[in-house]
Amino acid sequence: MSLMSLNGHPPKALEALRRFDTCALANAIERCNVRPRNEGFTSGSANCQFPHFPPMVGYAVTGRIQTYMPPMTGKCYYDHKEWWEYLVQIPAPRVVVLQDFDNRPGFGAIFGEVHARICKAFDCVGYVTNGAVRDLDGVERTGIQMFAGNLSVSHAYAHVVDFGEAVEIGGLRIEPGDILHGDRHGILSIPNQLVERLPSLAERIRLEEEELFDLTEGPEFSVEALGAKLQQFAERQ
Repeated sequence: MSLMSLNGHPPKALEALRRFDTCALANAIERCNVRPRNEGFTSGSANCQFPHFPPMVGYAVTGRIQTYMPPMTGKCYYDHKEWWEYLVQIPAPRVVVLQDFDNRPGFGAIFGEVHARICKAFDCVGYVTNGAVRDLDGVERTGIQMFAGNLSVSHAYAHVVDFGEAVEIGGLRIEPGDILHGDRHGILSIPNQLVERLPSLAERIRLEEEELFDLTEGPEFSVEALGAKLQQFAERQ
């Protein structure tokens, strides 16, 4: 995706997505048949570090890192001027996504409290990696969500190798500017064309589920009643 084409959606559109968890939005995306059901979300290697946080929604800022193999190219991540110049070209709110492609991913952590505070000042709301993170207490105080494969006590040889291209985290291919929604269940990529449609569809599905729950808790629940209700839902789609 060209950076020139990244103008972003109205803030209220992303805020509407934050009212729902990833599962609810995944259900809504499935109804739209815009992609295969086995694509568009992470599966392993990116675990939510603060499951009590509300959903994270933002535009992906992508890069690749190494933490085990020296030598470092340049100084550490926060001294990488070109990286920060690239980051601010992506619309806010931003989610930093760094794939650790070393032969020992997650050996060291590039993201901790210092980087979280810098990213917070740059309107970032989350960090996603298949590698490691650290400084959990300090990062938690910033309000930035983190998804990671593991924890590490050290930076080791952490450094940014390149940025601005597609990366892959937990089986999810992420392009610069992709809209990511994340919570304790994992990370979901939101199709750009569905951003403003998904909240109303997710709410409709939630109401259908409430109907089903009411049926299961009532005296008239039976195989026949369940079949009739599910048929009713199918006819509404």
